[in-house]
Amino acid sequence: MSKELVFGHQNPDTDAIVAAKAFSYYENKMGADTEAVALGEPNEETQYVLDYFDEPALRVITKASDEVDSVMLVDHNEPQQSVSDIADVTVSHVVDHHRIAGFDTAQPLFYRAEPLGCCSTVIYKLFQENDIEIPAKLAGLMLSAIISDTLLLKSPTTTETDVAVVKDLAKIADIDYETYGLAMLKAGTNLDSKSEKELIDADAKSFEMAGKTVRVAQINTVDLDDVFKRQAALESAAKDENASDGYDLFLILATNILDSNSELLVVGNPTEPVEKAFGKTIANNRLSLPGVVSRKKQVVPQLTDAFNA
Repeated sequence: MSKELVFGHQNPDTDAIVAAKAFSYYENKMGADTEAVALGEPNEETQYVLDYFDEPALRVITKASDEVDSVMLVDHNEPQQSVSDIADVTVSHVVDHHRIAGFDTAQPLFYRAEPLGCCSTVIYKLFQENDIEIPAKLAGLMLSAIISDTLLLKSPTTTETDVAVVKDLAKIADIDYETYGLAMLKAGTNLDSKSEKELIDADAKSFEMAGKTVRVAQINTVDLDDVFKRQAALESAAKDENASDGYDLFLILATNILDSNSELLVVGNPTEPVEKAFGKTIANNRLSLPGVVSRKKQVVPQLTDAFNA
C-alpha cells in the first residue's frame, strides 16, 4: 500500500488543518497509510488552537508529486485552491462542504460533500458511521474547526448538525465551548502585528467567475476601524497581487465577529457585478454588508450569479 498525503486548501484556516489531521487519523484507523500535511503555515487563530491542545503543526509542502502518487483532499476541491502540482497526482478521496467547481478525475474516487458549516462536521459523521472513537485531543481540535468556520455557531452556514456535533465534541474534550470559542476567535484578530500582504493572504481563495479570476480574502476583527484605517495600504497590496498573480478583481471582506457585520473593499475590475450582487453602489471602493459573515454562503454565490447574468 502506497502512502498518501492528506491536506486542505492553500492559505489554510483552522478547518483546513484540523480536517487534514482528523481525516488522516480516520483513514489510518480504516487501514490506509496517510500523512496529514498543510499547504501553508497556521494563522494566529490556528496556532492558538494547536498551542491550547499541545498539538504540533503540520509539515508544510509546496508539491506532492515528488513524494506520493495519490492524495486526499479535505475542505476544498477546486484545483486553484490546491497544491501546485495537483494535476500530476491522483486524487483518491475528497471530503468537503463547499461548491464543486473545476474538478474532474480520470478514475473513480471516494467523494463525500455535505452542505454543513464545517468540513470537520462531515468527518465527525464518518467517525460515527464507522464506530471509530474520537480521542479527546482530536475532539478539541475538531470542535475548534467548527467554531472557526461557523463563527461560534452564529454564521448562516451553521446547521443543526453542526450545533449537535459541537456539543458532543465538547463533552468528549471536556471543554466549555462558548468561553473557549470566543477566546479562540479573538486570538485570530490581532491585526497590528501583520503586514497588509499578510492580512490579505491569511484567508484568501480564488474563484473563476465567467472567465474572470476573483480573489476573495476575509479578515476577522473586533473593530472594523482597525482594518479600514489601513485602507490605502490594503488597496496597494491587493493591486500588487492582481498584477503579479493575474487576478482581475480582489475583494477584501472585513468581518466584525462580535456583531456579525462586514464591509467589503473592492480592488480591480469589473466592479459592476459586485454592485449587482449586493444591490448597492460602491463608494470609496467600499460596500457596507450588514449581517454578512460567510464568504461561502453570502458572498461567492451572489457574485457568481451576478457574473454569469
